[in-house]
Amino acid sequence: MDGELRTQLMKAIDRNLERSLSELSELVGQPSISSQGVGMDAAAELVADLLRRHDLSSRLIETPSYPVVYGEWKGGRPGSLVLYNHYDVQPADPLDLWNSPPFEVTRVDGKLVGRGIADDKGHIISRLAALDAVREVLGDLPCTVKLMIEGGEEISSPHIPEFVQEHRDLLAADACIWETGGVDFSGRPVITLGMRGICYLQYDVRTMSRDAHSGMAHLLPNAAWRLVQALGTLKDPEGHIAVEGFFDDALKPTERDLQLISELPNADEDMYASYGISEFINGLSGDAAERAVYSPTANIAGFSSGYQGAGAKTVIPSSAMAKMDFRLIPDQDPEDIYRKVCSHLEREGFGDVEVTYLGGERAAATDPDEPWVRLAIETAREVYGKEPIVWPMIGGSGPMHPFRHTLGVPIVTSGVGDPETLIHAPNENIRIENFVLGTLHTALLVARYAQGRAAAT
Repeated sequence: MDGELRTQLMKAIDRNLERSLSELSELVGQPSISSQGVGMDAAAELVADLLRRHDLSSRLIETPSYPVVYGEWKGGRPGSLVLYNHYDVQPADPLDLWNSPPFEVTRVDGKLVGRGIADDKGHIISRLAALDAVREVLGDLPCTVKLMIEGGEEISSPHIPEFVQEHRDLLAADACIWETGGVDFSGRPVITLGMRGICYLQYDVRTMSRDAHSGMAHLLPNAAWRLVQALGTLKDPEGHIAVEGFFDDALKPTERDLQLISELPNADEDMYASYGISEFINGLSGDAAERAVYSPTANIAGFSSGYQGAGAKTVIPSSAMAKMDFRLIPDQDPEDIYRKVCSHLEREGFGDVEVTYLGGERAAATDPDEPWVRLAIETAREVYGKEPIVWPMIGGSGPMHPFRHTLGVPIVTSGVGDPETLIHAPNENIRIENFVLGTLHTALLVARYAQGRAAAT
């Protein structure tokens, strides 16, 4: 009977595949760039409409930034699941590196290309296709399913902790499927249980009222050098973060976390090839490279100053700006890290550097021995025919903390991605075969969860 359920779900997904891909094209075709405020209201309305097309109730719930789309199917049996996704995407820049228009889906060699198709619009459509398949095969969604689809994930979900707290009764559930997921380089399913936190800062410095002729560089202060020198104090010569108190609240990984890390396949060579590098920083490799995910980072994400056009222009920049993200581990508080960075720069003599807090999230993780995790592993094994890879923590960030700590739900991933989806980069893509398998895994996970709850009552 178990194999029969999987087979029937697969047939249902295949029958409706072209509809799913058509809806994915429609959703990708609607720009929704949260950092620039482009297309956000129209995208929220479209997502709400898509949920209604699939017979879910849906409504927009306003936040101080962008609306949350809430959808629900009230099941006739005990148990409830909450599915988290986001409809906002990264900017498409640099546009000249795209091989096709970013906000049009293009099919190339079994792939679908378009901005947001992997992060996260492909997952939204996959979830709807999975729920359709379960309803078609079982005659109903046997448990209650709640969809929370927000519009600010790419800007660090600034109001989601408060939103989840305020709507904790509405969102209450037994377990959660997160917005990402997929396979590794070898096609093995990857299940993620945790995400690092983030503190995102902007630095601005002005040294003069205007740019000046560089012939005066022996007299006039250069804003670019000033900011470079300030940023240089944040790490010591060995590359360790040098901010006083930065690690005060950082928790070390548990023995169980380290065990899971030790069981991960060595992907060094695949990653070297993917990124065009010959080694990782600090000579890390193997288990050491995987364990490094439990190390906070200080990453310069952008820098702007002076002349950046073609050819030469001899100027002394009067202003400079840099953007930086710190990836955090449990139990670091992003706002505390912001304050510590400000204090550090003041002590180092860089009080003139203005620091702006652009957003942050705390890290969170699920116990790998939760029954929900075991079910996700079992269903992934059945769908992909390969032993799943379980990541206790990944390097990226998201608003997982309020779901884990306010709602108290265990969280797993199930999705349509792979290491070459190029999220946040030009030519973002997914493979159609991964879309189908990720949809099947989600469908089987929901169906098995509901059947297990029904059997237990």
